[in-house]
Amino acid sequence: MGCWGIVLLDLMLNGKEVLITGGSRGIGLAVARVLAREGCRLHLNAVDADRLADAARTLREDYGASVTVHPGDLTRDDVVQSVAETCGQVDILINNAGATPTGPIETATPDAWRRGIDLKLTATVTLTREIYLAMKARGDGVIINVIGNCGERPDPEIIVATVTNTGLMGFTKALGAAAARHGVRVLGVNPGPTATDRLVHLMERKHVDRGGRAEDWRRLTEHLPMGRAGEPEEIAHVVAFAASPRASYVNATILTADGGLAADGHLF
Repeated sequence: MGCWGIVLLDLMLNGKEVLITGGSRGIGLAVARVLAREGCRLHLNAVDADRLADAARTLREDYGASVTVHPGDLTRDDVVQSVAETCGQVDILINNAGATPTGPIETATPDAWRRGIDLKLTATVTLTREIYLAMKARGDGVIINVIGNCGERPDPEIIVATVTNTGLMGFTKALGAAAARHGVRVLGVNPGPTATDRLVHLMERKHVDRGGRAEDWRRLTEHLPMGRAGEPEEIAHVVAFAASPRASYVNATILTADGGLAADGHLF
């Protein structure tokens, strides 16, 4: 049999217009990189305007991507309205913003609950509503919520995220069931532990607290099913597939990308 070479899967995303919240770093930036390679036109939102500008510059230089930035805090109604008005005609919305406070209920202050719920849940729902109405009106679109697997595997050590993620999973399924009748798909992606800057910092601190060295933080992930944390780009590829026409019959569900953790047991 002859060698036919390597055939790359075309995700059929070239020219699609995409809004990514939390797009300046971590999983959001990894998603932006993958979609830039696919030929998408990108809109990025994040709170830190300087970091957002740096991310956009890198995407333009590395991939020749079309990138527009929309800095602002999505817990503010005026920012949501501004982003929705500017990006109302995007083909794909990827909700990725929302780093919730860590800790058990003993350390979760009322302010921590408000901040976590406002950004991860309320802001996501509010922006989604505005973009969804535009998608519904034209009968086409995809909404992906990057959530987090403590929504399906409740963790008392990150109780705020457990609550917000559970709520966002329910929202994803409920909206997806209705949206499909209007040509819009809505689904979620639940990453497990992923080696973003935030996770690395948390693991370094945890390892030091346990008497280890910060640079050896990966030892805390050796017990995970795959013996390691995920990489942001591994999650990004799942998001890109979910957003693509290749997943055209996947809707109102949650795709788990945690290396088997949800089926295995405890995190740390």
